[in-house]
Amino acid sequence: MSLVICRTCISLDGYTAAPNQRQEEPFGDGGMRLPQWQFETTRPGHEADAALLDEFNEGVGAFIMGRNMFAPGRGAWDESWTGWWGENPPYHAPVFVLSHYARESLPMEGGTTFSFVTEGIESALKQAREVAGDRKIVIAGGANTIHQYLVAGHLDEMWLHIVPVTLGAGERPLDNAGKIEFEPFEVIASPTVTHVKYRVLR
Repeated sequence: MSLVICRTCISLDGYTAAPNQRQEEPFGDGGMRLPQWQFETTRPGHEADAALLDEFNEGVGAFIMGRNMFAPGRGAWDESWTGWWGENPPYHAPVFVLSHYARESLPMEGGTTFSFVTEGIESALKQAREVAGDRKIVIAGGANTIHQYLVAGHLDEMWLHIVPVTLGAGERPLDNAGKIEFEPFEVIASPTVTHVKYRVLR
């Protein structure tokens, strides 16, 4: 069965996005500091970051994300919006987007197809398993989606990219998650971020 993994950038105070997310600031006010390390992997000293991204992107059969990670705003779809990433999104695999509003599947360049799931997290995971086979399923975010899959007991691993900054407010995936035990099995340090891989213990 597919390994279900969450990979997310997170601040020292546990936020994966800052307040006031919008089209101009998809991570909220000041939140772009969280994923910034991913754009610096060619700089000297960041070889470990580049290797980690390469490792993570290998063998992914499907992604699941919340609506807010795919598009700004709420309510009925603006179908002219096709994502933050241009014509060739970085996923190159089926992506299942959780939403309360139906929309036709959206094929993009590079093998990415966005499918919009209105029946909840269990349906999205079932569909992801069907296409992924024995390859990894990645819960890509945002905070609420990660929270739901974690609390439901579906996550096998969490890879946290801990950025040395506090945001003070925003969205935190671990709030009100109850008692869950994690086992760290790898720690990778770089100049701008610390990567910790956890197994989620049942």
